[in-house]
Amino acid sequence: MRYVEQEQAALVEAAYQRAGCIAKVATSALPTAVGEFAIHVYQELETGLEHVALVKGDITHGQDVLTRVHSECMTGDIFGSQRCDCGEQLHLAQQRIQTEGTGVLIYLRGHEGRGIGLSNKIRAYALQDHGLDTVEANLALGLPVDQRSFAIAAEMLKCLKVCSIRLMSNNPDKNSSLQRHGVSVNAIVPLRIPANANNRKYLETKASKLGHLFNWPVFRV
Repeated sequence: MRYVEQEQAALVEAAYQRAGCIAKVATSALPTAVGEFAIHVYQELETGLEHVALVKGDITHGQDVLTRVHSECMTGDIFGSQRCDCGEQLHLAQQRIQTEGTGVLIYLRGHEGRGIGLSNKIRAYALQDHGLDTVEANLALGLPVDQRSFAIAAEMLKCLKVCSIRLMSNNPDKNSSLQRHGVSVNAIVPLRIPANANNRKYLETKASKLGHLFNWPVFRV
């Protein structure tokens, strides 16, 4: 037990020296339904919040590594909610990484409801049931439309020693944020998820008010 504690302390110190704000605190193999990955847990030193990097293959010093930076969504990722496209994007990204043979999926905790938290997201859902869209609902609650930061994802990619990425995303702001934090994004790879009757308005609002892009080709940036 003492050895494990010392090893964990060494991991924390080494990661602190590398990144300054996060520490890699655990790692293991993770067999999944689509294939085997390595799972790494990173902890924010200030808040204690834990995030995950799911890695396929050798990405150290990798160029144009296929990457998904995914915001936590309990309703979509776990319960298969059709009010959003989050769970489907998560599973599609994991499958694409498995098919490619190398890549990384970063799962960011604390991003529920674009950063407003689970209870507030459900309150926003209730307002959407009465006609508001996803942007209007947040504002009606006195909350920001999107208060996520992708700085931690950038630090995790640095710790993984990824040189540049191809980002799986429909969100131009995510690309811009990662680049502001020092990530070299060499291509955008869209995640095309067909709309359903329950999320069509949500997707249309993301496109019209948040600038998300759908049914668009891969392009160099």
